[in-house]
Amino acid sequence: MSDSPLSFQLSYGDCDTVGIAYFAIYYPWMERAYSTWLYSHGLRSGELAEQHGFMTVGVHSECTYRAMVRVFDELTVRLVLDRVGSSSYTVGFDFLRGDEVVTHGTMTFVCRTTDGGKATIPAVLMDVLRTLPTPEGAAA
Repeated sequence: MSDSPLSFQLSYGDCDTVGIAYFAIYYPWMERAYSTWLYSHGLRSGELAEQHGFMTVGVHSECTYRAMVRVFDELTVRLVLDRVGSSSYTVGFDFLRGDEVVTHGTMTFVCRTTDGGKATIPAVLMDVLRTLPTPEGAAA
């Protein structure tokens, strides 16, 4: 994925019985976009502890549905840095149909030491996070 957005077309398996995108289907797409983006920057979530001495733990996620999405709609996922603190950060996911943001999702992560203690965001991760655009008005 690198810094290129992830694009896909909905199928019946993504939708409820009337052809509207099932609300929970956005979560696997967010995880895929996030882990692919990290990987394109040389980081693998499952190997952070052994390679860099820290872990990230997902602590919150949500989606705001702004417009109806139906079977065969084509969507693009754009990652943004919604918020970054000293030990946690929130990645935003804009799901676009053309230029319209139809859904905005977020995933918040905290950094931990390998024994589970609180950790500041290491430079190796902060450098990668800073490659994401920030939405207007967001704390970054």
